Amino acid sequence: MKWLKRILIVLVVVLVGGYLLLRTPDTDPAAMRAKYAGAPSQFVDLGNGLKVHVRDEGPRDAPVIVLLHGSNDDLHTWDPWAAQLSKSYRVIRFDQIGHGLTGPEPHGDYSPKAFVDAIDQVTSKLGVTKFVLAGNSMGGANALHYALAHGDKLTALVLLDAGGGPQLSKSPGNIGFKIARMPVVNQLMLTVTPRSLIEKSLHQSVWNQAVVTPAMVDRFWELLRYPGNRQAMMTRFSAGWVTIDKAQLGTLKMPVLIMWGAHDSLIAPATAQWFEQAIPHSRVIMYPDSGHMPQQEVAEKSAMDLEAWLTALAAMDAARGVSAAMH
Repeated sequence: MKWLKRILIVLVVVLVGGYLLLRTPDTDPAAMRAKYAGAPSQFVDLGNGLKVHVRDEGPRDAPVIVLLHGSNDDLHTWDPWAAQLSKSYRVIRFDQIGHGLTGPEPHGDYSPKAFVDAIDQVTSKLGVTKFVLAGNSMGGANALHYALAHGDKLTALVLLDAGGGPQLSKSPGNIGFKIARMPVVNQLMLTVTPRSLIEKSLHQSVWNQAVVTPAMVDRFWELLRYPGNRQAMMTRFSAGWVTIDKAQLGTLKMPVLIMWGAHDSLIAPATAQWFEQAIPHSRVIMYPDSGHMPQQEVAEKSAMDLEAWLTALAAMDAARGVSAAMH
């Protein structure tokens, strides 16, 4: 019995020591703001203690494009698009609730409605009433929910490897998301989130491996550990996968561009065709050299495709205006 007791004591010591060795505490908010909120960042106060990290660039009188990042990402994912699009458009991007420097929603509410309300509040605070809305992954699902609730405010909708559709095939996924969905085990991620796990997760999410730089890994790792963001991730993931009703999508009236990576390991490319069939005024662009993040993996090409599509829409609207005036 003495030997058993000793073995148990050693085991406890090893486990506690291992935990203390692997533990990754929350990052310091002031240090994170200093690192990731340089110009042109600003913080928009939505009340109730929620201040949203926003970047608002481009000509004030230009058409507006609002960009929504994916799960565990942040507004910096749109850096390449913002650099290109802000020459001709007013580009607004922000860290959604539970992400980046915005941090947790004060009441722990990460329902689709909470995300929609935050989008509406941010755009209203910035004086925007009509805009193009684009979203990647979780941001795509949030964009769809917003379009269904406030379609009158959107001139167009852009979905990049978007959530909100069905899981049509068993995708390989990535290790980070798999662990985050494991009951009990996932609770360890609240305090133990190794940088190596984030790095492997990112490599599994993209096809163009060159985009996974040390700086990108650091950004994901550090901002996931921003106080409250890991708990927000667990709350979101515990809600499970939500598929928007196909009949609802059929009511969308704005033009929709669906951009997808042909090698997406998180949301099957077949989902792009499902969206195209469900949404009346939509078209798909498939990228053979991209995985889950076209805005990063084929940044220049995807931004150019968006500009060309928006230019064509504007030309069609102008032609209709001329035709209406003639009659």
